[in-house]
Amino acid sequence: MTQNPNLAALSEAGVSVWLDDLSRDRIKSGNLQELIDTRSVVGVTTNPSIFQKALADSDTYDDQISELAERGADVDATIRTVTTDDVRNACDVLRPQWEASDGVDGRVSIEVDPRLAHDTDKTTQQAIELWKIVDRPNLLIKIPATEAGIPAIASTLAEGISVNVTLIFSVERYRAVMDAYLEGLERARQAGHDLSKIHSVASFFVSRVDSEVDKRLEKIDSDEARGLLGQAAVANARLAYAAYQEVFEGGERFEALKSDGARVQRPLWASTGVKNEDYSDTLYVTELVAPNTVNTMPEKTIEAVADHGAINGDTVTGTGSEAQQVFDKLQGVGIDLDDVFIVLENEGVEKFEKSWSELLEETQAQLDSANK
Repeated sequence: MTQNPNLAALSEAGVSVWLDDLSRDRIKSGNLQELIDTRSVVGVTTNPSIFQKALADSDTYDDQISELAERGADVDATIRTVTTDDVRNACDVLRPQWEASDGVDGRVSIEVDPRLAHDTDKTTQQAIELWKIVDRPNLLIKIPATEAGIPAIASTLAEGISVNVTLIFSVERYRAVMDAYLEGLERARQAGHDLSKIHSVASFFVSRVDSEVDKRLEKIDSDEARGLLGQAAVANARLAYAAYQEVFEGGERFEALKSDGARVQRPLWASTGVKNEDYSDTLYVTELVAPNTVNTMPEKTIEAVADHGAINGDTVTGTGSEAQQVFDKLQGVGIDLDDVFIVLENEGVEKFEKSWSELLEETQAQLDSANK
């Protein structure tokens, strides 16, 4: 099988293509392997919404849930078993990519229970538990970048566990995430862990920024405001990349860890499916091409890039001042960006909590059905 040229060009430009979806059907049918073979996919991300949809849409889980029901498993234990089994199997499918990239790619992410997003200690405990249950070196534990999540990120990394930091919306919070990563590595080194084995990505959410800012620009309804539609998300991500370069390309604190094998914490562009039909469906891919990044995409976006995504090399490096000008203009027309990011983080946690509740309900219904 040959790789799609557009996605291969994206990979060659330094962007790792990850699939933002997982289901048992996708693994069993060979679809995940096909995406690896033909679409340059070298990683997988999951979240509560993805698992809720997987269980609701498929009968592939019925036998396992029936078996767990017979054993008397409660709904939380059932979800933990089902989701960690899928993630472990996906880790095994991606093992060759993990080996070929010296551990950089071939990664599969699983998220801590979103109901713990505001509890540091319980988030850390569950991160350690999930790491042990899945028991694969190419796993990433997803922890949200909430205020309570930041110290949990450092503590989890200090245990030698690789982390995908999720729900990052602002550059300010991203800086706190990078600090937590460096602190975690410093503590891991002190504890005697091999820093070269600890990996992390920082998932910076993209499309939701445009959705929220555009809504506010439309309310302002001036020519200047309308001229800024669809610009906030890319500008925000480009400012994040400038912050990444500042910390990881010559930053003193990271340089002190690098000699002990520390890896950079790569920016990961998440929420890259375009929500506004007026915009190009590859906008959050083609405009965010930069070395040492990850773009995790729903399959629909992967196929759009495969079909007509024009990859013309690095579109991010050196764009920081231009991106700052966009932010200055947004604030100039009355957009409160601090409020935008607070709203988005709160909504992000709420959405995942809602999906988790739906996952609990769906699983409980299947357990009840199996017990009849």
